[in-house]
Amino acid sequence: MATIQKLSNSFSGALRTFSYWIANGTVGLPLLEGIDYSCIFEEPSALEQAYAIFANVIEMDEVGIVCNAKYAEMRAAQYIRSYVDSSYKVEPEFEDWEIDLY
Repeated sequence: MATIQKLSNSFSGALRTFSYWIANGTVGLPLLEGIDYSCIFEEPSALEQAYAIFANVIEMDEVGIVCNAKYAEMRAAQYIRSYVDSSYKVEPEFEDWEIDLY
């Protein structure tokens, strides 16, 4: 019989916080400070990609404690910035595993 596992409280909190910051316009500061990225709410695939990057990059230790929430947020913010500002160059460039949609 398979054991059902739930996401950790730490991951749940990191995802909730990321969602709150996206919704209120404060994700990815200072990278997105003063940048209106509200257009991603009108393009579902752009918002989907930002969440995919956050989820693909985030790491947890063996007991489910998130180790790199700010880094995962920053990578998602880099994507958002590149989406709304075609002159912005993501550094380092995204690797395939960071942008995969599962």
